[in-house]
Amino acid sequence: MTSLPPGADVSKATLADVAQAAGVSRATASKALNNRVHVKLETRLRVEAAAAALDFTPNFFAKALNSSRTNTIGMLTSDLDNRFVLPVLLGAEDAFGSGSLSVLLADARDDVMREQLHIETLLSRKVDGLLVVGRTTNPRSPVGLPVDVPVVYVYAPSTRETDTSFTPDNVLAGRLAARHLVETGRRRIALVNGEPSYAAARDRALGVTLELRDHDLELLSGDSLFGQWGERWGRDCARLIAQSHPEVDAIIGGSDHIARGVIDSLTRLGRRVPDDVAVIGFDNWDVLVSESEPPLSSVDMNLEHLGRVAAQALVEAIGGAPRTGLHSETVHLALRESTRPSVTDDH
Repeated sequence: MTSLPPGADVSKATLADVAQAAGVSRATASKALNNRVHVKLETRLRVEAAAAALDFTPNFFAKALNSSRTNTIGMLTSDLDNRFVLPVLLGAEDAFGSGSLSVLLADARDDVMREQLHIETLLSRKVDGLLVVGRTTNPRSPVGLPVDVPVVYVYAPSTRETDTSFTPDNVLAGRLAARHLVETGRRRIALVNGEPSYAAARDRALGVTLELRDHDLELLSGDSLFGQWGERWGRDCARLIAQSHPEVDAIIGGSDHIARGVIDSLTRLGRRVPDDVAVIGFDNWDVLVSESEPPLSSVDMNLEHLGRVAAQALVEAIGGAPRTGLHSETVHLALRESTRPSVTDDH
């Protein structure tokens, strides 16, 4: 039970009184009452109980006058319509919301001049920090800031190594896809990939190659088949692979779109998925994986998690504890019927 400090006047309780009653420092009491990070739940509850017992009401006007922070975050995206951007933004907004921070969102529409204008506008609103969300995982140039405002890059990392960047681990994604296929008994594996200009495509191919090498295997065609991101590319490549390598027992699609095209072609050719050929994609896009026939296994890029950890890092940077460098965040398998282990006859 929280006890009141000796001589405390409940009608005129101050933050110092609350801190003394809760047995914490004034700074900790302030952080707890403002839902700031780095305050243990037990401590927060004790401070809140003390504030309630003292009928403490923060003087928000005085707080505004005495604080250089606005509790406002700027989020700048290159392409708000991009399907990869929205879950990142949702994760970030969720993290910011839990800390009672307001968010100002700006969409640069992949235009450098528009981006700079948005940055100037956000700075004029005195944002405490800036979260820059890219449309691909290709590294991007740092934003130009005339003032010292913390910046965190998410999805598309900054080319400057001292900046703070968060991106999904696409090398791990490639490894997980290949490892899963090997563990389900597949050995003759092909990779139908996206455009080579995309870092995601190159990183996934590297992960697949490294994982197969660990199992003394190599890609059926000898290399990743780079091309387009669409279903047509998946259909065309699957047809060619099935004709030139009838022994193929698994195909990795560089994206869910590609993997859907692969399944379509295999089905038309009379190759059963997954009994004859297993198929897996990347991104775990609900509308594609669930409507596929059979439902498509995929590697989920954990984009909401990515947004949350990047937002948390920005809050920490604003608080004076920045985390610099590139942080590759974990991804995970979302398994469905398209990679069900093949059934062998042991009799």
